[in-house]
Amino acid sequence: TVLIVGFIWFLYHLSQKTPVDDAVTPAITAKKDELPPKPAKEPYQYIEELENKEIQVTVEELAVKGPFLMFCGTYRAIETAQQMKAKVAFAGYPSEVRRIEGKNGVFFRVTLGPYSSKRQAESDKSRLLRQRVADCRIATL
Repeated sequence: TVLIVGFIWFLYHLSQKTPVDDAVTPAITAKKDELPPKPAKEPYQYIEELENKEIQVTVEELAVKGPFLMFCGTYRAIETAQQMKAKVAFAGYPSEVRRIEGKNGVFFRVTLGPYSSKRQAESDKSRLLRQRVADCRIATL
């Protein structure tokens, strides 16, 4: 019932006209600023200059960083390195196990390559990662 009474009150006040001031303020009309006439020809000549200008670009030769190797794991036991080599071979890539002697002993590293371009190495790396064989790292020789 409260909602109905509130709705009726709203309609009643909506139908009442609000008093309008009889004094109408005169409308102010401002003069429009007229634009000056367009010049017959543009005083600038940059368009013609840009069309006829020759651009000289110097290209710096990038230094080739050399052959790239991909390291797919370093293991203490040669058997584990041979297992990784077999996984990489099943994915379709030839690899080799290299013996590395360091401060902490002897390690066996599974490597792929050498690759002549980094793009080729990145391609093989992403394929091995998609096949969930190994997450390899790329390095230069």
